[in-house]
Amino acid sequence: MDKSPDKKPDPKLDQKRSLGIGVWFLALALLMLLQGLWQDARHLQAVTYTEFEQAIGSGRVDSITVLDSTLVGHLKTPDGSKTALTTARIEPDVAARLDTWKVPYTRLHESTWLRDIASWVLPTLVFLGIWLFVFRTFAAKQGLGGLLPIGKSHAKIYAQTNTGVTFANVAGVDEARHELEEVVDFLKNPQEYGRLGAHMPKGVLLVGPPGTGKTLLARAVAGEANVPFFSISGSEFVEMFVGVGAARVRDLFEQARSKAPAIIFIDELDALGRARGAFAGMGGHDEKEQTLNQLLSEMDGFDASVGLIILAATNRPEVLDPALLRAGRFDRQVLVDRPDRKGRIDILKVHVHKVTLDPSVKLDEVAALTPGFSGADLANLVNEATLAATRRKAQSVALIDFTSAVERIVAGLERKSRLLNATERRAVAFHEMGHALVALAQKGTDPVHKVSIIPRGIGSLGYTIQRPSEDRYLTTQPELQQKMAVLLAGRAAEKLVLNTLSTGAVDDLANATHMARDMVMRYGMDEGLGYVAFEPLRNRMLDLPEGLLPQQGTPVSQETQRAIDHAIRAMVMDGFARATTILQANRAVLERCAEALLEKETLDEAAIRALTADLVPMQVEQAA
Repeated sequence: MDKSPDKKPDPKLDQKRSLGIGVWFLALALLMLLQGLWQDARHLQAVTYTEFEQAIGSGRVDSITVLDSTLVGHLKTPDGSKTALTTARIEPDVAARLDTWKVPYTRLHESTWLRDIASWVLPTLVFLGIWLFVFRTFAAKQGLGGLLPIGKSHAKIYAQTNTGVTFANVAGVDEARHELEEVVDFLKNPQEYGRLGAHMPKGVLLVGPPGTGKTLLARAVAGEANVPFFSISGSEFVEMFVGVGAARVRDLFEQARSKAPAIIFIDELDALGRARGAFAGMGGHDEKEQTLNQLLSEMDGFDASVGLIILAATNRPEVLDPALLRAGRFDRQVLVDRPDRKGRIDILKVHVHKVTLDPSVKLDEVAALTPGFSGADLANLVNEATLAATRRKAQSVALIDFTSAVERIVAGLERKSRLLNATERRAVAFHEMGHALVALAQKGTDPVHKVSIIPRGIGSLGYTIQRPSEDRYLTTQPELQQKMAVLLAGRAAEKLVLNTLSTGAVDDLANATHMARDMVMRYGMDEGLGYVAFEPLRNRMLDLPEGLLPQQGTPVSQETQRAIDHAIRAMVMDGFARATTILQANRAVLERCAEALLEKETLDEAAIRALTADLVPMQVEQAA
């Protein structure tokens, strides 16, 4: 016969049971009190003092009870359901008059303790109820969750049956998925991993740019492992009250231990685990440090063999406290990077599963249009393409819809209401065709996909889209010089044909200058300055705009700084000279293409190829 192991009593369950019994007893006492009051009201008949005297005189009253403020006469014979008469007591000769009728009577002291207590308790309860209602309303608006559960964890618990995510829903991050499959195997078969004395890491930190699927991977692990999944954001630990964050960390780990094997997932860990003492100039927060200390203590205090795994995700690992990343805590870091071309194809296959695609659509071509897109970007791309097909009343989503969606995401929304005069349109047309022709004339540059003079976004009056032929992870100095020439080709075309300069090249000049600065200060590509890096490495996980990055350059002398400025200027002017030389050799092609662009407003890859059939490809030597 199978014997089930003895289960320890749950103190929380016993507490709830005792509380329920107490509530029932209180309700029963109140019911009995109300019933007694109701019975008294049924058997008593209130009369005037004169009627009370007449009843006594007529012999109907058997006995009399004298109370502090009333007289109660008990009838000899019940009058219907009434067995007693009551009237207001009149002093001082009541006793003397009663004696004349020779009727026995008694005097009782009326107890008013219940009424007196109620007069104090009931207003207090009403005030307390109003205060609790107001506080709870305020707490709900502030996200505090009420007064009593303020130290409770806000973690959402997902059972395996309702996570709805498995590894089949994850694509484009094969290396990260393989790393986490080992975690799933451990949660399913912990004895197998302990056979040789090994144990799984206590914590696994998912690191990568936003939108790459870190949260999706964590939920897929829980879905595959059939274990409870505790999900909470790092910002939910810190509240306005001191000590709340630490209490919530303790409560979270207590809940997870009671349901082990389980997974704790902390999203946006950098909101909780920022390095202690860092960024002192930005203000401190002792509550965050207390919460972090409690998290470190909890991670040291549990045994990984019980099947409790901590997953966390962040896109800013450089700000995390080193104590979090040491061995024994988050001792395994998994990079969830942006997908390559094959990964983008796999992700697109997942997202187009419920979309009606045109048979001519090749996902490889769509993936080629989206270098640098994350998984979230690709999901948005598929949705925008579907909306574009819906707007044009199509029966399926075609490649033209994906192209339109890419342009909408990258360049912004078309602003056909922004009307340019003839001079501005002509300047924009030559500017954009300058970019396109210099890109086509140089060997090794990305092919031009589309050129348009339709305004888009906030400040773009036109755009030129190049489609990379493959994913590149290494760029050589000649390729950077070619890219700089393409950036400056718009300004070169305006100066060559229109003999004037405009403000339309502001973004091109900023990007070209930034590229030249990186070549000099980071990549050591100036022979005069030598192979020296004058700027420290930037963390690639930040993904912050350049203006938000901290300016932390290496200290240099004034003479060296002057040499750096001269080198940057020389590189920019060399790119401008390179672009000017190419456009001068293809002046007729430039004017022909600009006129076609003014007429059609948009030229696709086929139209550009037909117009530039006689383009002279050139490789211009770098200027001294």
